[in-house]
Amino acid sequence: MMSLRHVGIVVSDLEASVRFWCEGVGFVESLRSDEGGEILDSVLGMSGVDVTTVKLDAPGGGRIELLRFRSHPGGSWWGGSPATIGLTHVALTVLNLEHLLERIVRFGAKPGPVEVAPDGRVRFCYCRGPEGVLLELVEELV
Repeated sequence: MMSLRHVGIVVSDLEASVRFWCEGVGFVESLRSDEGGEILDSVLGMSGVDVTTVKLDAPGGGRIELLRFRSHPGGSWWGGSPATIGLTHVALTVLNLEHLLERIVRFGAKPGPVEVAPDGRVRFCYCRGPEGVLLELVEELV
């Protein structure tokens, strides 16, 4: 492996999710495209795929890809918890946890309690963002 390319998140409200991740969290939109066709159908194992993808770059490196499927509406992940089998959360290192929480609440985030890790090295919390996605926000203390 060379590097992690991106984490994909399927959403139902693309514009609200872009606002949350960009204006709220601080990602930058780098590419938006409508995709479909035989090659994508083959790779995804689906028929008639019609999807918009938006690539969002993190300031320190890394990328999230938001996907809005017009052709295949999916179910909600709202029931997912930190113990759900499979991908559970996106963890981000932040400079000022309180400041970020104040900002993302305006975009619909629902934060949990802020705690200091037992080793005292970080402050962190879990937060539910748009589409029910869980975020772990971590501020390094040392």
